[in-house]
Amino acid sequence: MKPVVVRNIKRADPKALATFEKLGVSTTHEALGRYGLMKPYMRPIWAGASIAGPAVTILAQPGDNWMIHVAVEQCQPGDIAVLAVTTDNTDGMFGDLLATSLKARGVKGLIIDAGCRDVATLKEMGFPVWSRAISAKGTVKATLGSVNIPVVCAGVNVVPGDAVVADDDGVVIVPAKYAVETAAKAQKRFDDEDAKRQKLASGVLGLDMYNMREPLAKAGLVYVDNPEDV
Repeated sequence: MKPVVVRNIKRADPKALATFEKLGVSTTHEALGRYGLMKPYMRPIWAGASIAGPAVTILAQPGDNWMIHVAVEQCQPGDIAVLAVTTDNTDGMFGDLLATSLKARGVKGLIIDAGCRDVATLKEMGFPVWSRAISAKGTVKATLGSVNIPVVCAGVNVVPGDAVVADDDGVVIVPAKYAVETAAKAQKRFDDEDAKRQKLASGVLGLDMYNMREPLAKAGLVYVDNPEDV
């Protein structure tokens, strides 16, 4: 495929994105049928951030951040940049200067299946990044890639405009066409879990709330009063 920049993309529903940002990765992932979760090596470079927004995708060459600069121009307020590389790489392809540029465009954060550096400064800036690695190794600007094409990032197919949800639990991608439906399921799941949380807080055991005693007995679990009875 020739290097290309797609200027116009259809972004996921804003109300669905707001729901995902409020409810977070785990609830969204469950609501999507346990689909779309990036590999667990994708970790936040600092804790506590929780974001959701439409994906602006970047396909870059390993150790080359040229296309991030190209992608900045295509970003709108509320977007999240998602960078995939053509082969495994951990070089520090992103730092505070690029973050400053993205932040000026209103970008919420970056998901990068490669390395990130300038972590202390990024934390001070309040710019969140989820990355494969943290590395001070520098990069070049020499080889073209593409912007706003489908990419595979940390094992997940990401189409431009898809919903990106990221927090301390990781990163999940919700296809834009399923965003509204998934947001409704996520909200219902959260409401149901909230009721269960209140029961557990009152002292009700999960064994009883989930009616586990009978199936445990059928599975062969036996209770004894003393160690010598085992």
